[in-house]
Amino acid sequence: MTETARLTPAGPVTGMVDHVLTLAATWPNWDGTPARVDDRVYTPHKAIRRVADHLIDHLAELEARLAGEEPQPDHWHASSITTEADLAPFTPQDLDEARSRLTRLARIWTDRLDALSDDQLDDSPGEGWSFRELARHLEGSTYYADAVGDLS
Repeated sequence: MTETARLTPAGPVTGMVDHVLTLAATWPNWDGTPARVDDRVYTPHKAIRRVADHLIDHLAELEARLAGEEPQPDHWHASSITTEADLAPFTPQDLDEARSRLTRLARIWTDRLDALSDDQLDDSPGEGWSFRELARHLEGSTYYADAVGDLS
């Protein structure tokens, strides 16, 4: 991540998405063998699914808290399941779809966080992390892509 990106509220999110998509560019080479990391199984599709779900989940939390509502609990199965779709080959077209999906989600995060004042970012309403901390938390979504790795 560039130093400039690091200084923006959404820098951790955009840097994470850039990292994920850099790795994903190598995934059309995937041989179909799931990666076993910790007590879970990861594939290219599952990594993209988890990153997107994580971005959506916390965006819904942020928006609910800004609206003065309780965030809706998530009911994702998260990493605990590997679906049939997760096991599909990862094609160049899948990479294009992942780029579009994750780039748009990162843009939504950037637009939302840029619209908030420093006070709103650091003293966020409701229970949970501040919105700045939430963005830093999302940076950890690189875990899913790193589990699959660079398949060059």
